[in-house]
Amino acid sequence: MPLSVIIVKRIFDLILSLIGIVITAPLFPIIALAIKLDSRGPVFFRQERVGLETPTKKSTFVMVKFRTMYADAESRTGPVWATDNDPRITRVGRFLRKARLDELPQLYNVLFGDMSLIGPRPERPHFVSELDKSIPYYTERVTDVKPGITGLAQINCDYDTSVESVKQKLYYDHAYAARLTTFREFVITDLYITFMTFWVMVIGKGAK
Repeated sequence: MPLSVIIVKRIFDLILSLIGIVITAPLFPIIALAIKLDSRGPVFFRQERVGLETPTKKSTFVMVKFRTMYADAESRTGPVWATDNDPRITRVGRFLRKARLDELPQLYNVLFGDMSLIGPRPERPHFVSELDKSIPYYTERVTDVKPGITGLAQINCDYDTSVESVKQKLYYDHAYAARLTTFREFVITDLYITFMTFWVMVIGKGAK
């Protein structure tokens, strides 16, 4: 990745995450109240995710989202794939996911440098270790590329439901990384993903 891309991408992240936080701040108490009225448990969901990796270093961070599942959703099952009409998801959570509003707190992860606005979806260490055994070049998806709130995979695919769905997303993740090798392709691709992300939110083309 050229230095120009690294610098501009970080500036892009800082400016847009700050703008996003200011614009969406009035929604936070409304969403928080809806979550509390709909089900018991905390408003925010925190979970360890795999972050940027380099040939010499691996990193994780705590990702923050609005809670969309019941508080004890995985206490019995452990980490499992999402499913259509997933019974672990609350009524409010289903709406938040479709509108992608559950992702808003991740703007703070972007602001603090854990994530980028655009990049591969951050995954749990448990799934990364398992998927790396069955999918070639899976861990390379975040090599020198920070995970993102949105990305080519996120606007083209639903939530991960199987190894096959992850393979499909992996194609988009590597395609995005390839476009970061030139400044022109980076700008065009990031502008396209930004526009399409807003479109997905407007039409409610989120997770089922």
